[in-house]
Amino acid sequence: MKHTLSVLVENKPGVLARVAELFSRRGFNIDSLAVGPTERPGFSRITIVVDVAEHSLEQVRKQLHKLINVVEINDLVPERSVERELMMVKVSVNESSRGELIQITDIFRGKIVDVGRNACIVEITGPAQKLEAFEEMVRKFGIKELVRTGKVALQRS
Repeated sequence: MKHTLSVLVENKPGVLARVAELFSRRGFNIDSLAVGPTERPGFSRITIVVDVAEHSLEQVRKQLHKLINVVEINDLVPERSVERELMMVKVSVNESSRGELIQITDIFRGKIVDVGRNACIVEITGPAQKLEAFEEMVRKFGIKELVRTGKVALQRS
């Protein structure tokens, strides 16, 4: 089962490497990893998506708590959290297909952030399913490049 962990850590060198190493040592593949500063100076939040059984997750949580720079760990349940990803995709276009790409982008509430002669770069945010649906819709134009951030999430109030 996929789990999303939100790990608050001190913003110190090597913390991310130690957290990732903990998952690697246990043979767990990290599906998504996003890190960034928080509202608290000197702290970062690591959002990790991992596919593990519940009992294995509990062992990982206990080991994470033992790491000196880990402050807090939350298992974010989709029903009680807000999850988003960012995707940028460079799509092949010509004069006749540019209008259709703009319409599709509008439907998905995305933004065209760069326009060139033969390609446009679209920025889109939302849950993974929305990004996957958008990707499927624009595949017919030809995708030149694509990048995704991985999931970031916050627990609802």
